[in-house]
Amino acid sequence: MTDITIFVGTVFGGARSTADAIADSLAELGLKIRVVDEPSLADLEAESSAILICTSTTGQGELPANILPFYLNIRDTLPLQQGRPFGVIVLGDSMYGDSFCGAGNLIEEAFYELACTKVGDTLRIDASETVEPESLAVPWSRAWARALPA
Repeated sequence: MTDITIFVGTVFGGARSTADAIADSLAELGLKIRVVDEPSLADLEAESSAILICTSTTGQGELPANILPFYLNIRDTLPLQQGRPFGVIVLGDSMYGDSFCGAGNLIEEAFYELACTKVGDTLRIDASETVEPESLAVPWSRAWARALPA
């Protein structure tokens, strides 16, 4: 396994709380975890750790304001991260229909364009079904971390 950087996109703190629970759990596995609330290109390029994006969805399937500049910068500059492993956890509400977890789709597409390699399936957490997203995110993230290339 490897070190992991968690990029957080949050509006009301739910994704941040989820990321913190994930970080605590993965640290128990002996991994070095870094949680970044206001991600930037410098954060992306500073190290070669695996990337886990934990973001909520806002509006009509959009990214939260704290991660939007990062998303726009990577889409504009395309700083290639050839083969760098990444995963996505996205929080949303299925009552929003077609825009459900849309932020995850946006960020996933952007990381594919950076030539990153996705590990596992995206975890989509539905607020209509799950009150505590960390109850799903923590076990998923542990399995995801074990699946990372050595």
